[in-house]
Amino acid sequence: MSFSDLGLRAELVRAVSEKGYSTPTPIQKQAIPLVLEGRDLMGSAQTGTGKTAGFTLPLLQRLAASQHPQKGRRVIRALVITPTRELAAQVAESVTNYSRWLPLKSTVVFGGVSINPQKQKLIRGVDILIATPGRLLDHVSQRSVDLSHVELLVLDEADRMLDMGFIHDIRKVLALVPKQKQTLLFSATFSDDIKKLANGLLKSPALVEVARRNTTVDAIKQVVHPVDKSRKRELLSHLIGANRWQQVLVFSRTKHGANRLAGQLISDGINAAAIHGNKSQGARTRALADFKSSKVQVLVATDIAARGLDIDQLPHVVNYDLPNVPEDYVHRIGRTGRAGREGEAVSLVCIDENKLLRDIERLIKREIPKSVVEGYEPDASIKAEPIECGRPQQRNKQKRRFQPRGKGQAAKTAKAAQQGANQRHKSGRRAAA
Repeated sequence: MSFSDLGLRAELVRAVSEKGYSTPTPIQKQAIPLVLEGRDLMGSAQTGTGKTAGFTLPLLQRLAASQHPQKGRRVIRALVITPTRELAAQVAESVTNYSRWLPLKSTVVFGGVSINPQKQKLIRGVDILIATPGRLLDHVSQRSVDLSHVELLVLDEADRMLDMGFIHDIRKVLALVPKQKQTLLFSATFSDDIKKLANGLLKSPALVEVARRNTTVDAIKQVVHPVDKSRKRELLSHLIGANRWQQVLVFSRTKHGANRLAGQLISDGINAAAIHGNKSQGARTRALADFKSSKVQVLVATDIAARGLDIDQLPHVVNYDLPNVPEDYVHRIGRTGRAGREGEAVSLVCIDENKLLRDIERLIKREIPKSVVEGYEPDASIKAEPIECGRPQQRNKQKRRFQPRGKGQAAKTAKAAQQGANQRHKSGRRAAA
């Protein structure tokens, strides 16, 4: 089957061919005809299966086939909402590429950069707007967008938007778009919360589910290397050097941890960069571009920053820290093994993370092979420390240990605790600087 067999017009088939694609993926085969029919849609597929083109191509065709609702300046007729800046940029790039031979204009708006250039493009008029929820509502408050003419609404990676707490922003946006519209909702998984959102938003939707809920891609080789927490960075550098890995995406649980690990890898002679929410958008864009062009060998990322990263033929993903949420493991390793290509997902697991590993294996319904690297055998005498939000619960135990026993003791304890808190605050500020 070819893209023209799906009913796409010649301009779109030409644009797809110029990008090097000739055969639609399973999600595209199912979704494109349904969207062209005007159906609301719930779509689920693993990352790297062509989901973006699955809604972008028919969206462009439907807009190109209809007339502008009013003369003069273009109005927003299609709105695509994504959870992260990187995913918004990725979708915008796809829209630009595929609409190359069509008389349509698009733009993307997200936070972290100046709002004024975005306002200028919106004022000149666009047919398609790709946006993150927060910046979209900023434009709404400044009256630089009018959503009253939206014909097609796309919620991409809706599960992540719920995870990130965007549900209230989404509801505000839904109140601004027409009730009569075509709505497409895409999600990596169909959780109960996603189904609840869809029930209140979609009208008799078609269901497209290419991969089973919370499954991992078969083309990805998964392995766990047990190692002491204090030797993770040493092992990571060893694996990169011994295996001659040239492009590695590494996941850290925290922003501070991502910065620290990137710096340590650089000291080991490995060209690395960190990407996370505290980085400016310019820094995030440069780091990703350098990684894609192989100027940077290792990109250390947090889950939020890495969501939606589209990197062709990424061979290696490393879980330096296991995620607290098991579903995030599926999203992480889905960065490799895209579109049927082979990939490798390596997890460096210390004794503290054994419970997290069991939760992940329970979710994906398989045991991940374990392989101890020679010279990095875990110390059996080390005891596990509970992990809460990425940090051991040791501090809470210290607080309970110094409970006041009387009024005089309470005053002394409170004063000592305050002095300790002040000292920790100063130390934290110095570390952050």
